[in-house]
Amino acid sequence: LWADPALDERFTYVHRVTGNHDQLLMLSIGGGSAAQAAYQRWMGIDGGTFVEELRRVTGRSDAPLTRELVREAAGEQVLARLDSLECHVRIGNTIFVHGGIDPSVTPATALAAPFTEFGGNHWAWINEPFLKWRGGFGGAMVVHGHTPPERHPRMSGYPDPHVFQHDRLSLDGGSSRTGIVAAAQFEDGHYRLFKAIAN
Repeated sequence: LWADPALDERFTYVHRVTGNHDQLLMLSIGGGSAAQAAYQRWMGIDGGTFVEELRRVTGRSDAPLTRELVREAAGEQVLARLDSLECHVRIGNTIFVHGGIDPSVTPATALAAPFTEFGGNHWAWINEPFLKWRGGFGGAMVVHGHTPPERHPRMSGYPDPHVFQHDRLSLDGGSSRTGIVAAAQFEDGHYRLFKAIAN
């Protein structure tokens, strides 16, 4: 999301998939019936750090969290990217989604959960029910993040979350704590995993 705009010019199209923190930010600044509940939830999972950074950048120490504050601090291009985040991307039989897919319903039903809902088994939030599931996802491979490597084995039973198992591949490197960013290249029915330490 925060990549150098010049990098985008090297690609035909860059998909950006929304995560639970992005979702709560956009709901918080979007007005509507979910705004206050989303803001409260986000503050409970360290959203305040982001808001303080916006205030620091703008020099407005008491500014409320609004679209205008995000625009002033991060710029119009970043705000436009946030506005255009996708809940998931499907390419062939591969689904890219932040949290995962609720295995108690079809993938289409799970991925149709409204953007205004958060928590529980929502596509941006789901953890354990998705990670413990061994029954597949209707022939799809699900590439996801959301569950840091140190928590993943406890929920999934996998010693290494960065291995394709039971129609899932995690690309969460736990970067906020480890500094590790994980990525994968998919080509001709194979994948190659990359890990890098962010500076």
